[in-house]
Amino acid sequence: MASVELHQVTKSYDGKTTVVHGIDLEVAHGEMVVFVGPSGCGKSTLLRMIAGLEGISGGEVRIDGRRVNEVAPRDRDIAMVFQDYALYPHKTLYDNMAFGLRLRKTPETEIRTRVLDAARLLRIDHMLERKPSALSGGQRQRVAIGRAIVRQPKVFLFDEPLSNLDAQLRTEMRSEIKKLHQRLGATIIYVTHDQVEAMTLADRIAVLSAGNKVQYATPQDVYNTPAALFVASFTGSPPMNLVPCRVEAGHAVLGDVAVTLPPDLVQRAGAAQSHTFGIRPENISLADHGGVPVPAHVVITEPLGAETLVTFAVGACELVARCSASFREAPGSARTIYLASAAMHLFDSASGLAV
Repeated sequence: MASVELHQVTKSYDGKTTVVHGIDLEVAHGEMVVFVGPSGCGKSTLLRMIAGLEGISGGEVRIDGRRVNEVAPRDRDIAMVFQDYALYPHKTLYDNMAFGLRLRKTPETEIRTRVLDAARLLRIDHMLERKPSALSGGQRQRVAIGRAIVRQPKVFLFDEPLSNLDAQLRTEMRSEIKKLHQRLGATIIYVTHDQVEAMTLADRIAVLSAGNKVQYATPQDVYNTPAALFVASFTGSPPMNLVPCRVEAGHAVLGDVAVTLPPDLVQRAGAAQSHTFGIRPENISLADHGGVPVPAHVVITEPLGAETLVTFAVGACELVARCSASFREAPGSARTIYLASAAMHLFDSASGLAV
């Protein structure tokens, strides 16, 4: 295991186009950190700079306290798992997993021990004599992960390893990777565009946008206290309700509907009037549990089996709420909804940052 430190890491092309802007973060020993963000946000580029596959335009990368900016990828003591499994089709699974160790002149007895241990851990020990063409996508991904495990590196790097799998298999493999991390206690940096993967796998999440680190925190903090509008809109399914508002006399005015804000939020909002009001669907209820009452009308209902998503019209805006599966009210029905004060958010309209 090892720590990873990034200090003001930047990446530019031709000295003009900067795609990663001064990233600072630390990954602790044994921690699993996920880089998440939309396509083109710089997450894979950042991972490749840690691996040494991309040059660093500025700043510093340290692995286990050692500066590695000028160190070749093979000498960084990392193992990388790619989106493409990159298995040798003519080799058995055993030989695929053993290949890197043989290149390093590792004794054959040690190779056998490492490969068998990794195969048992990944539950593929019964198929080591097969070739990749005889495997499913999930099994091939296990082999690719096993090839990384046998290296016994200081740091594992995963670059969107599940994106080629179907939805059900992604869910299964996500669970397997989480169990694997718990068993190995390894330092892992994982890249994905899928916020569900990020939330379920990570000890901490680095949310990236346009080459900038927007927030670096635990999944709970990213979800419950987003640092910016981008984070609030990117996390959650459905995402946070976000509505332009004015803050006047202790209220968020959503069009022509005034919602009472908690005093601490009013104080943080200060003199600025133009904000975006936010609240997550699960923090809107149909029963009065001490929330702020707001008159509303049902717009549409979306039954999902275990729950029903209901879109309510509040004045000229709309708010989505998570309701029970038994919700049956027709579109146009009048209903008072209750917004949880402690779960309200305000974002500065100019900067996009949480107040």
